[in-house]
Amino acid sequence: MKKILLLATGGTIACKPTEHGLAPAIKAEELLQSVPELAGMCSIDTLQLYDLDSTNIGPEQWCGMAAAIRDRYDAYDGFVLAHGTDTMAYTAAALSYMIQNTAKPIVLTGSQKSIYNRDTDARNNLLHAFAYATAPGAWGVQIVFDNKVILGTRARKVRSKSLDAFSSIDYPETAVFRDDRLIFFLPTPTGLPPVRFYTELDPAVFVLRLVPGMGADIFAALAPHYRAVVIEGFGVGGLPGGKDGPMLHAVREWLAGGRLAVFSTQVQHEGSDLSVYEVGRIARELPGVLEARDMTPEAVVTKLMWALAQTGDPAQAQRLFTIPVQHDLL
Repeated sequence: MKKILLLATGGTIACKPTEHGLAPAIKAEELLQSVPELAGMCSIDTLQLYDLDSTNIGPEQWCGMAAAIRDRYDAYDGFVLAHGTDTMAYTAAALSYMIQNTAKPIVLTGSQKSIYNRDTDARNNLLHAFAYATAPGAWGVQIVFDNKVILGTRARKVRSKSLDAFSSIDYPETAVFRDDRLIFFLPTPTGLPPVRFYTELDPAVFVLRLVPGMGADIFAALAPHYRAVVIEGFGVGGLPGGKDGPMLHAVREWLAGGRLAVFSTQVQHEGSDLSVYEVGRIARELPGVLEARDMTPEAVVTKLMWALAQTGDPAQAQRLFTIPVQHDLL
């Protein structure tokens, strides 16, 4: 029988009603008691890491999760994290960079309705998370939600209330559940190098969503506080204003200061491509510009945090960003 560690962090799955609204109050052991089928599936230990609404989970907690798994990695066959849905995709992406080459499954799950409720998706999601974690061929950082298994670097929350909250963006799902049957679409990678852990992130990353008419002075305001900016442009990406425009000048000054700039898109599917239009090509010609292409926003942000934490050299951080990790960059 496989041995799995449940790490509980709070989230909707663990919420109870209070006079101020739902708040995490259900502990890891209580979660397990709500799904008695798990007792015959595997041996489970629990670790209560946090009691947080996932809105309050960020780089500090991601580092804590990675360290907790690192310290217990050899003692377990897999790991399940009970997590809130709002930032689950960020956490899954962050852990994909902080725990690389893991042949053991690290599975995130949660729910849109608390396990405290009579009618809830929590029990099904938790049951399937453990079913995947104990399955032959399970691997890597994954989200298990609404009968789908999604790579941590490819997952996005696409619905705020519906039970099918997560989708795999521009990449196949790892597997799906059909009733109790697990059907794999992506096999376990062969020839993985030894697992590698990282426990530091640099949160000095800003996401700038362009809007028509935005002034270029925003870059000067951000410069003292951030080492990297993700520029979410329109369509396949680019900069307004042309070759002599203030926006291009501002980005050039940003890069000259040893900072990183990643061009992305506000469009959810199919990614950016700065080679298509003139407004994109003028940006691509700037020295040191990076392009997100088909990466998810969550992957772009957390990969930058990871890369910046590894080095103070902008060129080296740029190189780290361009190396594919768990199919994040095609």
